[in-house]
Amino acid sequence: MPTVAVKLYSVLFKLILKRRLQNRIQNPNLTDEMSSSFGVTSRPEETIAAANPSFTDGVATKDIHIDPSSCLSIRIFLPDTCLASPDLDAARVRAKRSELEFRSIPSNSGNGIPRRSSYGSVETYNVAATASNRRSSYCNGFSTDDLSVNSENGAYRGYSPFNNRRRKLPLMVQFHGGGFVAGSCDSAANDFFCRRIAKVCDVIVVAVGYRLAPENRYPAAFEDGVKVMHWLAKQANLAECGKSLGKKLDLRKSDVQGHIADAFGASLVEPWLAAHGDPSRCVLLGASCGANIADYVARKSVESGTLLDPVKVVAQVLMYPFFIGNTPTHSEIKLSNSYFFDKAMSILAWRLFLPEDKFNLDHPAANPLIPNRGGPPLKRMPPTLTVVAEHDWMRDRAIAYAQDLKKVNIDAPVLDYKDCVHEFATLDMLLRTPEAQACAEDIAIWVKKYISLRGHEFSY
Repeated sequence: MPTVAVKLYSVLFKLILKRRLQNRIQNPNLTDEMSSSFGVTSRPEETIAAANPSFTDGVATKDIHIDPSSCLSIRIFLPDTCLASPDLDAARVRAKRSELEFRSIPSNSGNGIPRRSSYGSVETYNVAATASNRRSSYCNGFSTDDLSVNSENGAYRGYSPFNNRRRKLPLMVQFHGGGFVAGSCDSAANDFFCRRIAKVCDVIVVAVGYRLAPENRYPAAFEDGVKVMHWLAKQANLAECGKSLGKKLDLRKSDVQGHIADAFGASLVEPWLAAHGDPSRCVLLGASCGANIADYVARKSVESGTLLDPVKVVAQVLMYPFFIGNTPTHSEIKLSNSYFFDKAMSILAWRLFLPEDKFNLDHPAANPLIPNRGGPPLKRMPPTLTVVAEHDWMRDRAIAYAQDLKKVNIDAPVLDYKDCVHEFATLDMLLRTPEAQACAEDIAIWVKKYISLRGHEFSY
């Protein structure tokens, strides 16, 4: 069972969130005044983590506003493993990354970190917490200071890919949770989670700051996810154009980007993605309502076909999806008053997200099990990993969706975590628990089947 602290925090969490949702429903005039196509991507009560474009803790971050017509933005998480030479010994990199990652996580239990039991017997790992440890760059002699543009005049001091020691990493597009009405890509909790995923999966994480409801109802958040995929495809194509232009003009690669510019002379190429991103290995990851968005984006990516080239979605991870329906499942009846997001509160969130004249719990965005849902056939969907929690009332519908994928020969395993609650791996209070860390590692093991250039890797 969850601890007493989790139970108490859950009660407080539900009281605060329920009041906020009810206020938005009972004050439609206030919502109408705030509504606009531009929208909002965060709430005033969110704790925001500032972007840091240098590798002070092993991951550099930057924020980009990618759509001038709306508030759609992204935060890029670039791990320092991108600085490794391509011929660097892979085993050395993984061993060092594993050692440093384990040192940075505090142990809450004297018995070590319990691993999920989906693969068989339960294993434990003892973790030694070391406060003074910091990750270093894997760059064969380059330090983080060498990778910053140092200036005493307040100029940019973050990482710039100016040397030839570049390593291509897969992309992971991440969608945060929050019931479509809360959360943000730059919140402190999401920042911590994305940094962890970037390290253990060895990927560039692109966290999406989609528009929130009720200022922008369905399908705004879903369309924002598709826009990000098209933006990534555009960036990859611009980077290739820049390389061709650089070869013709016999320029250094670091100078090429300045030649692909807009009417104001600003570069159109995002340098981190151009230097280190591999769009042909793209994974979608969504937590809670973000899993609904990820699944929608995966279906639209399949429908788009070559229109998204060179971006290719090779897999998706659905963490405790925010699925619901008119006909309740066994878990929806038994666990309807479960921790954090109970069923009544989730219905309030869906009322704020779906258009008032189209509110229906069997809406295609809410229920993946309805017939004639639309989109491509399930057999064309990418491999899908589903994460569920024992004390989450949404678990049965997520498992049923995974089983439907398995029936058409899609790799769709389900990781079921015992004694865990909804958002156990992404909620601010639960991020440092052993279960949250184990979940990130298990995701990395599965994802590497589809993004590793060396085949299936079981180690870190």
